[in-house]
Amino acid sequence: MQVAIPLYPRFTALDAVGPYTVLAFAPGWTVTFVAATPGPVIDDKGGLSITATASFEDLPRPDVLLVPGGPGTVAAAGDEKLLSWIRAAHQHTRWTTSVCSGSFVLGAAGVLAGQKATSHWGWADRLPAVGAEHIKQRVVIDGKIVTAAGVSSGIDMALILLAEAQDAETARTVQLAIEYDPQPPFDAGNPHTAPAARREAALSLIF
Repeated sequence: MQVAIPLYPRFTALDAVGPYTVLAFAPGWTVTFVAATPGPVIDDKGGLSITATASFEDLPRPDVLLVPGGPGTVAAAGDEKLLSWIRAAHQHTRWTTSVCSGSFVLGAAGVLAGQKATSHWGWADRLPAVGAEHIKQRVVIDGKIVTAAGVSSGIDMALILLAEAQDAETARTVQLAIEYDPQPPFDAGNPHTAPAARREAALSLIF
């Protein structure tokens, strides 16, 4: 199974690295970071770069296309070379997916029209602007379109894809291998139960 994760300036690292780690551990899966031009791409905090080892042209028909989110999605949603590659690849994918605000890049490419989808809670109410129906779930599957909510949910999405493509036991084994056993120190990750002041403070960290 070939997975392509397109990178663009100011992507959020965990959006890409979380699913990468899950799927790269899976037997028979190959995960490749791609960009218009191979080379390092800087994340949204400016302190981390990930190297795209292939160009869009090198990987025109991945089985899984996975678009990470981040502040850079605003510019990425206007990058016609990226959008054209997404449109062409989408015709052949088994799954076309996104994490966080990466859904808006899919939307800009036209592949979310009429689809159910999710995104980071700070952006999710804007999904109708790209033709999608927002579903308040951590991972939303609508045919071959699979979208994950904020940042860490990409790990959940990757495990779901792995279970669907192979079997639940493989997904459980990978989950154990990466010791993904969430026990957060605070009950603070749900925007729907967070106080308004904390929501505003959280948004100030990412916008």
